[in-house]
Amino acid sequence: MNESVVTEFVILGLTQNPELQQVLFIVFLFIYLVAFLGNALIVIAIISNTTLHTPMYLLLLALAVVDVICTTSVIPKMLETMLTSRKTMSYGGYMSQLFFFTWSLGAEMVLFTTMAYDRYVAICFPLCYSAIMNHQMCVALLSTVMVIAVTNSWVHTGLILRLTFCGSNTIDHFFCEIPPLLALSCSPVRINEGMVYVAELTLAVGDFTLTCVSYGFIIVAILRIRTTEGKRKAFSTCSSHLILVSLFYSPVTYTYIRPASSYTFERDEVVAALYTLVTPT
Repeated sequence: MNESVVTEFVILGLTQNPELQQVLFIVFLFIYLVAFLGNALIVIAIISNTTLHTPMYLLLLALAVVDVICTTSVIPKMLETMLTSRKTMSYGGYMSQLFFFTWSLGAEMVLFTTMAYDRYVAICFPLCYSAIMNHQMCVALLSTVMVIAVTNSWVHTGLILRLTFCGSNTIDHFFCEIPPLLALSCSPVRINEGMVYVAELTLAVGDFTLTCVSYGFIIVAILRIRTTEGKRKAFSTCSSHLILVSLFYSPVTYTYIRPASSYTFERDEVVAALYTLVTPT
């Protein structure tokens, strides 16, 4: 346990207006059910149908599992704070939520890049696809995703555990995220901010760049297809993934690339909702 006078945090949530809280409770409960049940059905469908045991669908299965963990680590507690007067979270509970959310964030970034590589191989090298994206390659890619995500989460959570919180324990946010926590720390947070920048450059910027490179080759390959139907079919396998990547990376980069002193709760809560609620749904 961190040697800190703060043993629990107060999560204020999205609003203090009781009437608005009731409306938001219904909205976010619906979003959570859609995200949870939708991704759970994806998992069940892929596992139960042997014809879907292909690299593309196995990566989609992994993404669905990550999205379930991401939303489940955040939304139930947020709904509790809206429904009851209990808005506190223990120090250990806060760190647990932070670990699982950071893990899912890192895993999602690397999975997006892996899925882009899979589509790159499928469209640019269709005749060699089965040889390149074989079982061993899928296991290696998913293992890499897991190692990077766990390492990223352990580093950030471990650095947070070293901090002292001796002042306010009130967090004007709806879940446990690194920037608002650094803003409350009584300890120097320069190392924490440095590691956030490193993670942002390697995971967010790095993965986004690799994804863009993959799609650059994909677009060139699609333009070389002679038939309109062939172009449409090739693009349809990538369009949803490309939209998801755009929705995810923009708010994540905006949130984590800045110092804790510039964090503004009202605006950043809306931004955080994009990559914690919208993209999983």
